[in-house]
Amino acid sequence: MAKNAVSWFTTFCSYFLIGRGVEASQPICKSLQNDQPYRTGYHFQPSRNWMNGPMIYNGIYHLFYQWSTSGSVWGDIVWAHATSTDLVNWIHHKHAIVPSEAFDIEGVWSGSVTFVERKPIIQYTGIIKSNQWNYQVQDMAVPKDLSDPYLIEWVKPVEHNPVIAHIEGINASAFRDPTTAWQGPDGIWRVTIGSKVENDGVAFLFRSDDFITWTKAEQPLHSAKETGMWECPDFFPVAVDGMEGVDTSVMGPSVKHVFKVSLDDTKHDYYTIGTYDHEKDKYTPDEGSIDKDSGLKFDYGKFYASKTFFDNEKNRRVLWGWVTESSSVENDVKKGWAGLQAVPRTLWLAENGKQVKQWPVEEIKQLRTGRVSLPSKVLAGGSVTEVPGLTASQADVDVIFELPKLEDVDIMDPSWVDNPQLLCSSMPASVKGKSGPFGLLALASKNFEEQTAIFFRVFNHQNKYFVFMCSDQSRSSLEESNEKTTYGAFIDFDPEHDKLSLRSLIDHSIVESFGVEGKVVITARVYPKLAIDNEAQLYVFNNGTANVKMSSLEAWSMKKAEIKYLEELKTSDS
Repeated sequence: MAKNAVSWFTTFCSYFLIGRGVEASQPICKSLQNDQPYRTGYHFQPSRNWMNGPMIYNGIYHLFYQWSTSGSVWGDIVWAHATSTDLVNWIHHKHAIVPSEAFDIEGVWSGSVTFVERKPIIQYTGIIKSNQWNYQVQDMAVPKDLSDPYLIEWVKPVEHNPVIAHIEGINASAFRDPTTAWQGPDGIWRVTIGSKVENDGVAFLFRSDDFITWTKAEQPLHSAKETGMWECPDFFPVAVDGMEGVDTSVMGPSVKHVFKVSLDDTKHDYYTIGTYDHEKDKYTPDEGSIDKDSGLKFDYGKFYASKTFFDNEKNRRVLWGWVTESSSVENDVKKGWAGLQAVPRTLWLAENGKQVKQWPVEEIKQLRTGRVSLPSKVLAGGSVTEVPGLTASQADVDVIFELPKLEDVDIMDPSWVDNPQLLCSSMPASVKGKSGPFGLLALASKNFEEQTAIFFRVFNHQNKYFVFMCSDQSRSSLEESNEKTTYGAFIDFDPEHDKLSLRSLIDHSIVESFGVEGKVVITARVYPKLAIDNEAQLYVFNNGTANVKMSSLEAWSMKKAEIKYLEELKTSDS
């Protein structure tokens, strides 16, 4: 992970920022101000400062994440550690990995966990200082005591590290973030590591028969021209049929493969769907799968350094991602923290085989309370309807619209597909069309001075529907120093089978929105000055000229997740 990234992870690629010199094992949550309006209620977030891979072991989920001991800016990174039985409520433990040896003394950066003979092994990037410059190597750590359900203590075998040292011909300052390894039919382990050659993104491939001695393959697993440094690569199979996940080592005709990279140049994650030839150890994207920043994204908003893991207990693949701030560095310092984790999402291959779909893990529903339901109604053009009886600053909202008649939609310019984010910026929620914008106004003030609009527009091109989804932050805050980027994406929509649905998870300063049953996801970070806590409102709106029917709307206030520290639990038990 690059030094300018800010987030937190478990054994995958995400970060957080927390407080200077504060150990995660201390009950630091007691010293945190609870009246901060932008701290989230049910998203994973450290108590303070700046916030690598996830896994499940003996029924307990583990999140290792990049955590800054230097405050709410990047620096002095360690691997912090939290555990959960439900991916919602968490216990923080002491740091799992800290710089301590010659092979990682300048930094312990992100990596992944692999199970080898049912035992978890962490591979991570260590930073070595030599001749006045730093370079990157790959190290390993193993649990000290496998009988400990929390796996609190991790050791770094000095006799084996680094397991992948600096190799001639690889840029030593651009060689990081090993993936979860997979095992081929020949019993040999493979792992891929992000890098670049000149300005071409590269995922170098290494093989090992004992998970200790690794040999570089002659050819990379994959590469792409002019994409810059590839951070936090992720490579995994998805079932061709059904929504169940599969183990990372599964291959053959029953699966396709997903290859994802985090682009250091743009701070975006993009992915392709393709085929893995395990005999040649080569990944090839399918025809039509765009292998650059303009291609498919897990999330079209604030989302980076993502990582998946296979949950073998529930047969699902779970995606985590780091969500950065949109506030100024000065305000981050004042808050005392920066960065959080998106809600974990189940991920599977869409029915068309051309993209993945995502949905919040089912466990998040346990936080729902106070259900609100609005009956089906026609939303006249220019109308706004309040969703009453809801804690609108901390909510889960699910709304379904009926597609307007084809003759009632706007004509589409095909060139818009090339830059949907620009389209959202030029046609925000305030710009009227025929069929849209219609959707939700989240974290809105009573007089609409502040609002975060998540909406659809429907277009017609040669008698075919095109659905456009936008997350518009242009009016999200009266604070001028905040970044107010708008995000947009076109959705592959089948009017005969798809519902025009929108689900938004709202949590004080984050709005995660899932369009058309998870085909497009957009995450926003917003910091309203008026629409905070009980002053926040939620509305459903239609700013188009044509009527739109809202088929249904269900919403719930969300309880807070429990975030505790092991020492606190020990004290309460005694």
